[in-house]
Amino acid sequence: MIDLKTITIKSARKSLDKGEFSAEDLAKSYLAEIEKVNSEINAYLEVYEDVLEQAKEADKQISLGNIKPLTGIPISIKDNLLLKGKRVSSASKILEGFIAPYNATAIQKLKDQNAVFLGRTNMDEFAMGGSTENSAFGVTKNPLDKDRVAGGSSGGSIASVAMSGALASLGSDTGGSVREPAAFCGVVGLKPTYGSVSRHGLMAMGSSLDIIGPATKTVSDSEILFNAIKGQDKMDSTTYGENLYPKTERKGNVIGVPFEILEKDGIDKEVKKNFEESLEKMKEKGFEIKDIKLPTISYSLSVYYILMPAEVSSNLARFDGVKYGLHLEGQNLLEDYLKTRGEGFGKEVRRRILIGTYVLSAGYADDYYKKALAVREKIREDFKKAFQDVDIIATPTTPMPAFKIGEKSSDPLSMYMADIFTVPANIVGIPALSLPSGFVSTDTEDMPVAIQFMADYDREDLLFSAGKKFLGEDF
Repeated sequence: MIDLKTITIKSARKSLDKGEFSAEDLAKSYLAEIEKVNSEINAYLEVYEDVLEQAKEADKQISLGNIKPLTGIPISIKDNLLLKGKRVSSASKILEGFIAPYNATAIQKLKDQNAVFLGRTNMDEFAMGGSTENSAFGVTKNPLDKDRVAGGSSGGSIASVAMSGALASLGSDTGGSVREPAAFCGVVGLKPTYGSVSRHGLMAMGSSLDIIGPATKTVSDSEILFNAIKGQDKMDSTTYGENLYPKTERKGNVIGVPFEILEKDGIDKEVKKNFEESLEKMKEKGFEIKDIKLPTISYSLSVYYILMPAEVSSNLARFDGVKYGLHLEGQNLLEDYLKTRGEGFGKEVRRRILIGTYVLSAGYADDYYKKALAVREKIREDFKKAFQDVDIIATPTTPMPAFKIGEKSSDPLSMYMADIFTVPANIVGIPALSLPSGFVSTDTEDMPVAIQFMADYDREDLLFSAGKKFLGEDF
């Protein structure tokens, strides 16, 4: 009997290689669990029909000795990553039934290792949201409390891991879309350095912000999955080689904390208390805690909600009902566009397109978009200066635990505030890791919260090292 609650990529690899169970056995265990719980959680939009065929091929490769870190490992993927020949919709009606014509680079790298793809997971439509309530195919529920959100936009991916319906998952992170649901569901979520993982085959939301990231049970598993998908790609000019960010020798034991931002309104008292306890835990493990200043970090959320909608407005212009996806017939071409986009896109997507079009329009681009770009550089300079004195910057991952389904639906600004600690890493492009740090009381269940570690460009190694120490993982 395979214990899906405790198994990790690392332990599964050992068992598969020893022949304690087969990749087919492992896949069958996950399929049975998905069958049992997914109808209630709604993490998966589709479970692939060829899962066992994939697993049998992995077993064949293992028998031949062609073993790689992810051979036979069952993984789920967010519904905005292209897997050739499979449906992919970004959880939107406008792309319902669309078949991927090629593999995303990250997906191809996993296929090359004979990973087993279980299915595609639910998400906020075109990755726009922080709760997976904006999916055209229903909300994903938190496996720990089904009255609460799983988080978003990678809520389905993270929930699939939290409900033991996948050993790991790939999501995308534009402003915290892997880390926020990871915090809400009690798993590990990584947002890599911008450009470390190819975006080729990832449906674009905010092109200067998007990055593919793993959701796993442990930091060690996150490292394994990240190492499998990272690397320069000729199909994505924003990816970089190994020498772009020369590494200096660092011990990784100095943690900077911008304590002043923790005094902002809207941060749950128990979340703050848990964060303080987590810092004490780090001190006990030999880390030095330093108070740092990030003068412009408070502008990050404002900058994000100007730049991201602007890029959304541009990227989603391609969905016009002519090239692919939904097409609704009107009296003329313009009416075709209006009907297709009006009915194909959900409320949140339409809201962000309108905001983005506004901030890019003549007469307003100078006042909003260009100023946001200038402030982005100031924020980047502040982080660069901070990393001269510290190895890692720590904050809570989210200002609150998972909220109830529908609680923030009518208040978009309140929903956006959930990203307050996660968006700076995307604005600047640095890597960030969300780690489960305990539980806080709510009016129903005790719910997980998390601490976030951020490091300088291409220093995921520091995040993994500190994360393993924090969670007590064996090196």
